[in-house]
Order: sequence, then C-alpha cells, then structure tokens
Amino acid sequence: MNRRWLAAGAALLLLAAAPAGAKGSSDYGAAVSDKARPDTDRQLDPERKPADMLALAHVRPGMKVMDLIPGRGYFTRLFAVAVGPKGYVYAYQPSDLDAVLKGKTPPINAVAANYPNVSVVHAPVNDLVAPEPLDLVWTSQNYHDLHDSFFAPADLAKVNKRVYDALKRGGLYIVLDHAAEKGSGLRDTDTLHRIDEAVVKKEVMAAGFKFAGESDVLRNPQDNRTLKVFDPAIRHKTDQFILVFRKP
Repeated sequence: MNRRWLAAGAALLLLAAAPAGAKGSSDYGAAVSDKARPDTDRQLDPERKPADMLALAHVRPGMKVMDLIPGRGYFTRLFAVAVGPKGYVYAYQPSDLDAVLKGKTPPINAVAANYPNVSVVHAPVNDLVAPEPLDLVWTSQNYHDLHDSFFAPADLAKVNKRVYDALKRGGLYIVLDHAAEKGSGLRDTDTLHRIDEAVVKKEVMAAGFKFAGESDVLRNPQDNRTLKVFDPAIRHKTDQFILVFRKP
C-alpha cells in the first residue's frame, strides 16, 4: 500500500503504537468479500480502498472499535467482520442528527441488526462515551460536519476529549475527511463540506493525542479543493486526508 508518513520514523511509531487488542492476523479480504455487504457498498470500494483502510487502522480480531457517525454503515460492516466474534463495534449515531433524519430510523440500525457484534449508541455527540475501553475510534468524511450548524451545539474540544477518554492507552483515533485549501480553516465546512487538515490536527492534539502519522492513499492532486464535494465534476474523486492520532 502506498503510504506517506510525515516524519522518517512515523511509520515505525504507528506500528509500535498499535492498540493492545491488535493481536493475531486479520483476513481483510474476508471483510471486503462479506456477502452481507450491499452492492452500494461494493461500488464504492475502488475509491474507498477498504482493505487499505483496515490495514492502516491496524484492525485485528478481538478489537473494540467505535465507528463515529457511521452513516449507512460502510465501514461498520467491514469492522464487524475484521474484529471477528471476539471483537465488538459500537456505531455511534449522534442524536444531534435526529432532526436531519426527520423521524426516519437511522440506516445504521438495520446494519447492527445483521451483525451480532455491532450495536448502535444513540446519544448527543458532546456526551460521547463507550460501554468499554476502545482500541480504535474511526470517523470518515464527517469530522467537518461537527463544525456545522445542524450539529450545533457540538463542541469539538469536548468531543475530542471524550474520544480520548474512551480509548485505551495506545489506542488510535483516525480522522478521514475531504481536504479544503490550505489555510482555509473552517471556512468551507458548511459550504463545500471540506476542512483544512491543519485545523483537525490542532483540535485533536489539544485533547492530549499525539500525532502518529498520515496516509496519502486517498489523495487526489487533480482536486483543487474549490468545489463542493457533491459537485459531479469531483464527487467520489475528492482529495482526502487521513490523519492518525495515538493516545499516549
């Protein structure tokens, strides 16, 4: 897998910082080929590179994982198979999104019903808590939303500290999102649905996390970061950053 780490020793640092539950080996092919995955998920595989993502996150059998803001459960399904029957996945569905759903049942509920090692946690994002210590907290293409009006009053300082507290020592917090122009800060979160990765680093590290590395596997230099992520010209082809943080 093509990875780029910020510092020369960062890759070794990340490997050394693998969560305590990351023992044994995982067959990521089994997770990707899981027959319970819908065709809509499989169609996204070429752009989302699921096996690469599972390897980057050091997902192993027996791990305890939280999929923060799971959407339709694309990664939740993958995690469920990769952690195996002795592992567990908590899909954190913020109640802050209830108004957006307008009374509809969150899609993640149906996903959890099909996997015995998955359950949905439905609570305010500011009150994030895990039923047990976690090895990994993962959030993809959603961190920027936490800064937007429909998530108000989300407090990122509080959310990131809650994630920190939910993790075991050495646990990983991985943030994947659509990249905004450098130096743009929070300017584009509610309009283009992008965020400046420098802001994410600053906010997450303020909660006590150490920066462990990044991956360029979802980077697209052809994306100039000025279009809304839903624009047909760039949809499914956005430049995306993946930042890995470790709880010391």
